[in-house]
Amino acid sequence: MHPARSRWHRGGAAAAGAARRQQWWLPKFVAGPVQPELVAIALVYLVQGLLGLSRLAVFVFLKDELGLAPASVALLTSAGYAPWTIKPLYGFLSDAVPLFGYRRRSYLVLCGLVGASAWGSMALFASTPAAMLALLMLGSASTACADVVADSVVVELVRKPSANRGTAGSLQSLCWASQSTGGIASAYFSGSLVGDYGARWVFGVTAAFPLLVTAAAVTIPEQRIVSPPKGVMRSGSGSSSGSAGGWQRGGSPALPHARHSGVVAAFKNQAALLWATGKQPGILWPAVFVFAWQATPTADTAMLFFETNQLGFMPEILGRIRLVGALASLAGVGLYNFKLKHVPLRTILQWTAVAGTLLGLTQLMLVTGINRQLGLSDQLFALADTALLTVLGQVAFMPLLVLAARICPEGVEATLFATLMSLSNSGMFLGSALGSGLTAWLGVTGENFDNLALLVTLCTLSALLPLPLLRLLPADVDEAKEKEDGGDGSSGDGGERKES
Repeated sequence: MHPARSRWHRGGAAAAGAARRQQWWLPKFVAGPVQPELVAIALVYLVQGLLGLSRLAVFVFLKDELGLAPASVALLTSAGYAPWTIKPLYGFLSDAVPLFGYRRRSYLVLCGLVGASAWGSMALFASTPAAMLALLMLGSASTACADVVADSVVVELVRKPSANRGTAGSLQSLCWASQSTGGIASAYFSGSLVGDYGARWVFGVTAAFPLLVTAAAVTIPEQRIVSPPKGVMRSGSGSSSGSAGGWQRGGSPALPHARHSGVVAAFKNQAALLWATGKQPGILWPAVFVFAWQATPTADTAMLFFETNQLGFMPEILGRIRLVGALASLAGVGLYNFKLKHVPLRTILQWTAVAGTLLGLTQLMLVTGINRQLGLSDQLFALADTALLTVLGQVAFMPLLVLAARICPEGVEATLFATLMSLSNSGMFLGSALGSGLTAWLGVTGENFDNLALLVTLCTLSALLPLPLLRLLPADVDEAKEKEDGGDGSSGDGGERKES
């Protein structure tokens, strides 16, 4: 994604004045007056960033209020985000199963209400690990579903006849900038709010954010569905006439069994098409690599316990570390887009893994206290270490997005891309679970950090394990990149930068 391109569409003095009044607060990512869909998209991604306000609160609540050990916290938080691993299912439901006659608006309204209920329940009622897990999963499902629906709205805007060549890049920039703005704002306030008011109070504040999605969703101009959506056919026939997906011509609901049969048939067709495409070697092996790249264990939760219990970091300090991480993530995106996007994918993945491993081992200095011997305070070292590792991590993640987008064939690109991202999320879930298991196996607890250095070493070195799988990537992935970047045969920064 590229930085925003400010554009101003002048269609007469009256139109310009109206547009100016409507979009004074919204970055000018697209030409013309702000459409309600753009406001809804921006708010969905802004809320995704703002929900980061609760991340530190969840850790503090599980650690201090429920008294869980590092391994349990790592497993519970990773399981709480498991709904992100089934994103294609949300897309299918939104496309094939209208709610109250709408495929976008109603789902966003529902997601906002469910998310607000989940975080509100955490603030008022959650008192056991099982309750927290259930509510975290419910909140994650609402956010993931809203993300998929917002992406669908973006696709629909791009396919409009009025869309131009730069519309896709501009909309992606809007999504990225909105989420980053929310992420930075939440990181800035998270530590002080948890320290001053407590975790439950932060959960209550977080509950208000999803309601922004609900409020914006009702403004989306969407025509009520009175005919079956594409791809949904009535049971027992390949004909597009008659009932389908529970709807008949003229807008009358079909019989329940016909609606059910149509949805099931559509799901089977979509699954068969996805499997036929995904099992091709040029897609299957890169998918295996994407999963394996993310599936290595992490020691993040154990390090958080060490920083709070051993080093005495207060929530305010942890909030500053999150803020530095959010800013460093933006820097990583910029570094990749402006300096490294022309580097072949295999090369950048290989060297980021090696560099990330070397820099990741610097955490041992904090664990063993070597940084203090060098005159560096724990807080300063943690801030600097977070900045470096986050930049490198973002640079390593960007090629995965490029890889996933590049191997998706035309016709199933949206579904396959969502599936690949779900595989990536599944890999991260497995990595967190493996890290939780290693933490428990090595006996690292909230009071015992004797084996923390070994845990950090094992988790950091494990990042090198997927490197042999780089050979699974088809050679034409890099060749396609070189052709795309070179265009007329020239390369380098002097050429035109293409949307990614």
